[in-house]
Amino acid sequence: MSAALQVQDAHVVYRSRGRGEVHAVDGVSLALDRGEIVGLVGESGSGKSSLARAVVGLERLHAGSITLDGVPVQPVGWRTRTDTRSQMVFQSPYASLNPRRTVGSQLRDGLPADVADPAAEVAALLERVGLPAEAAARYPHQFSGGQRQRIAIARAIAPRPEVLVADEPVTALDASAQAQVVALLGSLVRDLGVGMLFISHDLALVRHIADRVGVMYQGRLVEQGPTEQVWRERRHPYTRELIDAVPRLGAARRTKESA
Repeated sequence: MSAALQVQDAHVVYRSRGRGEVHAVDGVSLALDRGEIVGLVGESGSGKSSLARAVVGLERLHAGSITLDGVPVQPVGWRTRTDTRSQMVFQSPYASLNPRRTVGSQLRDGLPADVADPAAEVAALLERVGLPAEAAARYPHQFSGGQRQRIAIARAIAPRPEVLVADEPVTALDASAQAQVVALLGSLVRDLGVGMLFISHDLALVRHIADRVGVMYQGRLVEQGPTEQVWRERRHPYTRELIDAVPRLGAARRTKESA
C-alpha cells in the first residue's frame, strides 16, 4: 500500500525582481502514512509553509513530485478546486472563514456531491469538532477564535480528505484554546485515519503531537525521523540549535529566582 502522501525531490521557486530566483523548497522528500502525524519545524522562511501550500496545490512545483495515494496533486485553478484529497487548516481562523456567510453554508461547500442529507452531515461535522448543530445558522463573528478554528477544521474534513495540512493552526489562539484544538486534531487523525502534516515553530508542541518530525532549514529537510529519536540524537547542528532554544521549566524557574 502506498503512503497517503509522498513528496519526492520537491522544489518551489519564487521569482522576484530584486532577488532573482528564491528556492523556498529545495529538494525535499518525505512520506506520510494514514493515521500518522508528521511535524515540520523550522524558523520563519525555512520553507515550511511553501511546502504545505504545494501539498494542497496552492503552489506549483518547479521540479519533483507530490502524490496523494499515488496520484499527482493537481494545482488549484482560478475558479474551482476539484482535487479535495488534501485539505489545509490555516493559521488564522479570523481570515480563513467568509464573514458574510453562515457556518452551515461554508461547510456544505466542502461536502461530497453524493451526500444524501447535507443538513444532517453539517450537524455531524459540527458535533465532531465539539460544536452544537445550531452553530450552522450563525456567522463566524459570533464565535471565539478557538471555536472559529474548530469550524475551519470541520470544513477541512468535510470532503473526507486523505491528508490534512495544519499550517501553524494554533498560533493565533490563547493557551487554553491551543490545547483544545491540538487535542481535537490528534483525535481526528486517530478516528478518521487521515494523515496530518503539522507545521509549527513550537518544537515542544510538535514533540507532543507528532509521530515523526522533519526539520527544515533554508528550504531543505536537514533531518527527519521518529520524534523522540530526533529530539534525542539531534544529528544536524541546526536541529541542536532549535531544541536547545526550547524553554525548560526548571531553567525558567532558576532564572526567575536569581533575578
